Amino acid sequence: MSVLSVLDPAVRLAHAAVAALATAVPTAVAIVLFTLAVRAALHPLARSAARAERARARIAPQVARLRERHAKDPARLNRELLALQRAAGTGPFAGLLPALLQAPFFSVMYRLFTSAPGHLLDATLAGVPLATHPAAARTPAQFAVFAVLEAALLALAWFNVRRAQGAGTPAAGTPAAGPLRWLAFGTPLFALLLPLAGQLYLLASTAWTAAERWYLHRPAAAAAGAQAVGRQAAR
Repeated sequence: MSVLSVLDPAVRLAHAAVAALATAVPTAVAIVLFTLAVRAALHPLARSAARAERARARIAPQVARLRERHAKDPARLNRELLALQRAAGTGPFAGLLPALLQAPFFSVMYRLFTSAPGHLLDATLAGVPLATHPAAARTPAQFAVFAVLEAALLALAWFNVRRAQGAGTPAAGTPAAGPLRWLAFGTPLFALLLPLAGQLYLLASTAWTAAERWYLHRPAAAAAGAQAVGRQAAR
């Protein structure tokens, strides 16, 4: 049995939920609302991953010093790193489990809005069928719809890059603040391969991620996390 077939029941349930929403609001709006509702349900996992990320960023200078000090003694280095990570309430795989738990949800959402069962993609947005791909746009109105969505995704990518560059944020000095931050622009490029429904999902999800990361990594949250680490280290 393939992974795709295992996800089929979840895709059908998600389709039913969006279809029910679409009886009260336009289908395009239902896609956005459903995406935001799923992301809100996954927020506790994002909070857990953010705590692990902040903890790793705070102890990064100490990790570097330990690696330099015990470079010739791997066993001692491993013990010291483990002790440091325990004191900080993190570990080498902290944050990985929340990300893995979210992956099936994103797979279901992707399948739902790119190859939805039933007639979900028969609906339109500003006269453009939700199943239409950017390459199939033929009229100025259709081009305009895709251009607006692409511009919004590019703006979000730029916001994410600027946030990663911001001094004093937990992300600064981490891999996300280096050249990899430009991978944010992969999202607008990927959107060009999706039908309109998939682009709406991607825009709503990306906007949620940007707002969520800003909220979880704001200075107040970082300060609270530092106090929590200090309390754990003092125990």
